[in-house]
Amino acid sequence: MRDVAFGQFYPADSFVHKLDPRTKLLAGIVYIVAVFLCTSYYSYLACFLFLVISIIVSRIPIRSVLKTVKAVLFIIIITVVINILFYSDGKVLWSWWKLTITEQGLIFASKMAMRLLFLVLSTSLITLTTTPMNLTDGLESLLTPLKWIKFPVHDVAIIMSIALRFIPSFMEEIDKIMMAQKARGASFDTGGLIKRAKALLPILIPLFVSAFRRADELAMALDARCYNATPNRTKMKKLTFTGRDVVAWVLTAAFLAIIIMLRTGFFGLL
Repeated sequence: MRDVAFGQFYPADSFVHKLDPRTKLLAGIVYIVAVFLCTSYYSYLACFLFLVISIIVSRIPIRSVLKTVKAVLFIIIITVVINILFYSDGKVLWSWWKLTITEQGLIFASKMAMRLLFLVLSTSLITLTTTPMNLTDGLESLLTPLKWIKFPVHDVAIIMSIALRFIPSFMEEIDKIMMAQKARGASFDTGGLIKRAKALLPILIPLFVSAFRRADELAMALDARCYNATPNRTKMKKLTFTGRDVVAWVLTAAFLAIIIMLRTGFFGLL
């Protein structure tokens, strides 16, 4: 649990770290759209290269980024298995009862796995290169037009920021609770699925108690500092676009254009 990196900030002096948080959020959205537009292995290769180059430029160790996959590895495996066994189109390679493995099923499952990996790694790269406060400011700035319809933009932004901030804390809390339960003779790695599920109850109850306690302490701290979400609040550091952001926009737009051209067959590739 302590190795999960999602929601943590990795300090470094890199091109990506110095980008405006709004640029990184928009680039992340564009990348997610591009991943869903992928239809061929050439487009998936383009997404892979763009992601790897971004990680290298951010100067974050690959190992730190890959830690994020641990949290969703089980979901990825289940998704791949289901797609392999229940995708019925294409040439049949193996069949038993209602389970069928086809050539198209293997291809579709591999594409789904890559899509999930790219989505997780790209979003984790944003949190690794952006502080929670900058994420809040960037998200609030992007949602500013919704203020015209009385949407609580600042409240939503601060809630999302706090949620991201407490992910590592809750992971650490779960690890402490599990170690304490193991010291009392509890076992989480033996028995069947139902037994393991029942063994999680001694973890969930203290975790909920700790979560409510942390929420109450945070609310008291905000009240003690006279915090409120009035429209007249000012910021110590104002977000500004620089030449780096223009370069990032150009590169992101070029990447999206390549994905669209690959999807439409502009290069003559299947």
